[in-house]
Amino acid sequence: MVSVETPSRVKVDWVEMRKVMRGPLPDIAARLSRFLGPKSHDALVIFTRECTGRPRKVAGNRDIVDRVTIDELDEIKRSITPGGARDDVLLLAGSQRRIWAVRDPDDTLLVVVPRASSSDPDLADLAAVFGIVATAIQHQVAQASPDYLAESRAASSERARTIAELTEVHEATLSSMLQTLRSNDLDDRRARITASETASNALITLRSAGAEDRVHSEEAVTTAFAKLQGQLRPLLRHRDVVVDFVDPPADGRPLPGEVAHAARAMVRAIVLAFDAQTELTRLRVAWDCGGDNVLIEIRDAGPGTVDRNALMRQLSGRLQTLRGDIEVESIPGWGSRVELIIPLDPPAARPDEHLLNTLNPRELEVLGHLAVGKRNLAIAEELGISQSTIKFHVAGVLKKLGVANRGEAAAIGIRAGIVSGDAAT
Repeated sequence: MVSVETPSRVKVDWVEMRKVMRGPLPDIAARLSRFLGPKSHDALVIFTRECTGRPRKVAGNRDIVDRVTIDELDEIKRSITPGGARDDVLLLAGSQRRIWAVRDPDDTLLVVVPRASSSDPDLADLAAVFGIVATAIQHQVAQASPDYLAESRAASSERARTIAELTEVHEATLSSMLQTLRSNDLDDRRARITASETASNALITLRSAGAEDRVHSEEAVTTAFAKLQGQLRPLLRHRDVVVDFVDPPADGRPLPGEVAHAARAMVRAIVLAFDAQTELTRLRVAWDCGGDNVLIEIRDAGPGTVDRNALMRQLSGRLQTLRGDIEVESIPGWGSRVELIIPLDPPAARPDEHLLNTLNPRELEVLGHLAVGKRNLAIAEELGISQSTIKFHVAGVLKKLGVANRGEAAAIGIRAGIVSGDAAT
């Protein structure tokens, strides 16, 4: 375990570091906190725009982490150059606090609130450790695993629902206030004008909350496609392949972050499958974003020897999670074509959807294994924990979901697209 309580250089325990990198992404802050040593700090926050569902990963004192705002984290990040770090007193969770902050070169931010008894840290050591963690986060997001997509979509849906409810309640309240203040029956004209302006400004701010959330959680379809082009070019540098990119319409509907990440991950997998053929001279990659879906077509002028079944197995986990469809054609001597259709909107709320939000990251992981029929022993071996611990988690899942047996829990997991990554690849 690495210590940040002393200024001297330390040797990293790579076995413990591996534990930080493994496991559900939402729980990575808690694993990093344990790695650094909880006695050295009161709270820890990882902030990354890559995770559109939950950009804040937190661990530690709830009185601190629950009050940390995106604006505060953005301000801290702006105060640090990429690759830099600082030990300073800054605004966090509504108060001026001493913090250790590291901004990874790829723009992921770590903020640690040290305990009063902690000595000066070696920020270089902290930055080196966090660099590994930040890379692991980016890798998980880029690969867009089924577990990540399910958790991100659930978080995005819950956040959007909460914002909508708050907007409706406060909009009604403020509108009523404005009607009252604008009434000709009231005296004190100056007071009414001042109060009216205050309420109007509050109403404008509130209505902008949804727009601000969309900026943080969506990608313009043209931006998403441009990122894809940048990711595909290095994959084909070793071959003389002509790639035709058909851009989506500039006014196409924006993509939710998890859909954009999944779409790019699946296209990369398809292109690699095409590239595995003995001959490949030309590829055509086209995106469209019409109505409720993003439409993707990848076509080649190759020998038509793509392994359709293997490709379907590789993509099925992500497609199931996002309720997408796929069509694969591979005709020897003529070439291959893959078409993906991915809905942009999450499914309509189900009666059991709110129950899934009560599960912690480990319980969601266990539910994913139940959904593919694994028994306790197999789950324990996969997660590296004891069978008794698995029994405890299974009992917690059944209780929180309000079901009587593993089969009923598995059905809920399957409907929600929460399945074990091993079974989906």
